[in-house]
Amino acid sequence: MPDAMLPLPRTYLFVPGARPERFDKALASGADRVVLDLEDAVAADDKASARKAIATWLQGASPMDRSRIVVRINDAGSPWFTADLAALADVRADAVLLPKAESAAQVAETQAALPGASILALIESARGVAEVDRIAAAGTQRLVFGTLDFALDLDMDISTDATGLGYAASRIAIASRLAGLPAPVAGVTPQLDDEARLLSDLADARRFGFGAKLCIHPRQVQPIHVALHPGAAALDWAQRVLVADAASPGAARLDGRMVDRPVVLQAQRTLALART
Repeated sequence: MPDAMLPLPRTYLFVPGARPERFDKALASGADRVVLDLEDAVAADDKASARKAIATWLQGASPMDRSRIVVRINDAGSPWFTADLAALADVRADAVLLPKAESAAQVAETQAALPGASILALIESARGVAEVDRIAAAGTQRLVFGTLDFALDLDMDISTDATGLGYAASRIAIASRLAGLPAPVAGVTPQLDDEARLLSDLADARRFGFGAKLCIHPRQVQPIHVALHPGAAALDWAQRVLVADAASPGAARLDGRMVDRPVVLQAQRTLALART
């Protein structure tokens, strides 16, 4: 589990593992985490060279930079899974993203190969959703929703209407809560030049209890950070809630609404988020 005193990552920016010249640039983007990708972004013939590039970079990286890196390995059913784990074990990678997670056994196998590494489980299939409670309870650090692959698995068109993702999103969020995990990570928005769509996707994810988002371009990072930070109106409301509660504990009213314990806790959470 992450240190409760540290702010949770809000953005995870993908970088192809075969492009080591982009690794430092990705870190400079302001993304909370950078995902060095060995899976979808790397062709089969380039897997070995990408794996070597990532291992070499990690060996020379500072502890601070290493702590912000997550490596997306190839899935447990692929021919590259074992080699990925061996290479990352040699350099003691801090965190990995396990794609196509469909069982607690896959998480356990990854943990056994990489003791001490944080494992993020990418849920991107019907089977993964069906097993998500067990996956969440298997020692996973955080759940991630692979929306594009999930839609492909169910032959679902989410290009203009993503309401079909609702059931799976709810399952992932509830499984996270029951396992004591942080709020899960929402999938990518492939429209690179459409900030409105990016923020709409983020708002949809927030309504289901997600607290972070995958990014595929540096320009997506800052708008997400701004959107996830409480605005002036939210901060003003939170401060007024606490003032009202302090003046009349348990019996306060504000803007025509009763200020009960959940409202007070939400106000405290909003102010805490602003401080981080």
